[in-house]
Parts: sequence; structure tokens; C-alpha cells
Amino acid sequence: MRLDIVSLFPSICAGALGESIIGRAWHKGLVEINLVDLRDFTHDARRTVDDSPYGGGAGMVLRPEPLFECLSSLTGPESRVVLLCPQGQPFTQGIARRYACLAHLILVCGHYEGVDERARQCLMHEELSLGDYVLTNGALAASVVADAVIRLLPGVLGSADSSQEESFSQGDLLEYPQYTRPVDFRGMGVPAVLLSGDHQRIAQWRAEQRWLRTLSRRPDLLQQHFDTQDNGDDNEHD
Repeated sequence: MRLDIVSLFPSICAGALGESIIGRAWHKGLVEINLVDLRDFTHDARRTVDDSPYGGGAGMVLRPEPLFECLSSLTGPESRVVLLCPQGQPFTQGIARRYACLAHLILVCGHYEGVDERARQCLMHEELSLGDYVLTNGALAASVVADAVIRLLPGVLGSADSSQEESFSQGDLLEYPQYTRPVDFRGMGVPAVLLSGDHQRIAQWRAEQRWLRTLSRRPDLLQQHFDTQDNGDDNEHD
């Protein structure tokens, strides 16, 4: 996969993505990451990328000229251009899996009060948000999305099973509790079933724990799960 991140602060992304598992994947060539400074596509001495909004209001807006020039130099037939902004659809593990199947993903970082609407309409395939809050710039959001996507690429994680048994990997359920050594720590023990060596019982316990943990922490996910099943049943009867 080729991943381009367009930002005014590419060093933020470089720091976040250059470490640990993602950094090793980048170094090994399992993913091609290009950090693009939007200011490189300006043509004035001050490298101006923003201006005040028409109609008045606080803050500055990214101008369309550098965005059009930048993205026209990056996009090809297989490119998917995604704008990181608070107005986008919420980012989910399902979206991360979809992006991991792409040959070329371009993440455009929103900054200030956003981007000129003409650039939004003409250049972006979709818009993405990490949640219902606002960051000072989109570089942090792009780094989060990039991490979630890259870790799903073949060979990035040490074990292919690592991404299959975690939260959101199987439907909408959270991951089961995990334990490691010692067996007894300050009077707190490990569930006996995990020490039994009975893989069938362990699998059953983990499945039950996923439901219980989701019910106690994220009951909204269970509602989504049942709604999806109901919709599927309705489609079968159509």
C-alpha cells in the first residue's frame, strides 16, 4: 500500500508513525508512507495556505489553490482521498479494514476552520472524523487512522491472529479479558479455565466474556449488532 498524508505539520505524523510496529513496517517497506507538506504547493514568499472566510467569522480557512495543485500531483486511478475533519463520518474498525485493502490512500489533514468548500466538493471522496470533538489540526487524526490501517496490512503484526481476536474484529464485540504471569498477584488469581489446557472451554469462556464485557461497557454496540441481524433477516424475507 501507498499512503500519502497531506498536512501543514508533517513532522507530527513522522514522529507518531516512525516508532514501534508501524515504524518497523515503514522501514521494511511493508507500506510506503509519503508525508506531504501542503506549503510546498504555494507560490508566494510567505508560503500562504489559508485566508479569512468570506462572510466574516473567526479563524482561517485553507485556500483551494494549494489543495488542488497538491492532490492533482498525487492522485491516480486507484487513489482514495479522505479528508480528516469533525464533520466526517465516525472512524471505525470496519473502515480501517476497507482502507487496508486499497492500493493508494491519501489522508488530507484539515486545519484551522476547515477547507474551502470547492476543494471539499471536488477533491475528496469521503470525510472522516475520530469523534465528536475538535483537534487543533488533522495531523494527529491522520496518524491515528494510518496506524489503525497499517497494522492490518500483511506482515505488519507479529501474528496474523493478533488483529482477529481484538475488540471490533469479530462483529461489534469487545475483546475478552487477558491475563499473564504470575498466577497469583496480590491475592488476585487467574480464572481456572485459562489454566485448564481445555481449548474448547477456553474458547467458550472467551466468547462469553466478550458478550459480558460489551454489555457492561458498550451496550450501544450490542444494539447495533442486533439491529444488523434484524436487517439481515428482513432482507432474506424480501
